[in-house]
Amino acid sequence: MTFRFIILAAGKGSRMKQDLPKALTPIGGKPILQYLYESIQATGLDPDPIVVIGPERVPLCETFGGSCHYVVQEKQLGTGHAVAVTQEAVGSADAVMVLYGDHPFITSESLLKLTQRHQDRGNVVTMMTTHLQDFEGWRKAFLYWSRIVRGEDGHIVRDVQYKDATEEDKKITEVNPCLYCFDANWLWKNITFLKNENAQQEYYLTDLIALAVEQGQTLSSIEVAPEEVIGINTQDERDIAEALLAKRYEST
Repeated sequence: MTFRFIILAAGKGSRMKQDLPKALTPIGGKPILQYLYESIQATGLDPDPIVVIGPERVPLCETFGGSCHYVVQEKQLGTGHAVAVTQEAVGSADAVMVLYGDHPFITSESLLKLTQRHQDRGNVVTMMTTHLQDFEGWRKAFLYWSRIVRGEDGHIVRDVQYKDATEEDKKITEVNPCLYCFDANWLWKNITFLKNENAQQEYYLTDLIALAVEQGQTLSSIEVAPEEVIGINTQDERDIAEALLAKRYEST
């Protein structure tokens, strides 16, 4: 099975309050995107990952000497739209892995575990999730993440964006880092069905989960530690990531 990796890095990152593109924010002296790039390279699955960039067309990977295939998302219409514009670049790959340019700590081991689960189960969607004991302390960084809703049988039923969530939904402590592996044929056939009927009026990639469930398709998840899927959207979250990295170095 052949895989292509897509890194979504077209967001303006306005909450970072900096001129530097969010994906180039340094953590431990190294850009977020470089961490992701090195993890992808270590899998040996895709030597030339696709990076979705905004209309500013900032050549992100060149800042650290990486080799990436760039695709421009001219309008910021959401994550579903960002993936849709990569179809031609993905080509004939069997599966598509979608990552975000604000997750520095995803390991190659987790990426390989996800791809292996995807192959073993024959899924149309395989995803990472993480459980939190609460949203206190450094885990407050996950408070506004979408929640994973499971049925009585333990299977994933849907993903609920925080801004669209009920108070009951917000109590769920399993959250979605939005890191997916898709069957390519299924993805391209169904991504056109996404609608922007939500608070943000954007095309959510996460809505593909509910679509797969409605179709009775096979999907499953692997669990990863919260420390591995921390996202960087604000300077406070950057400080949290720096502290987690320092703690990691102390334990090695």
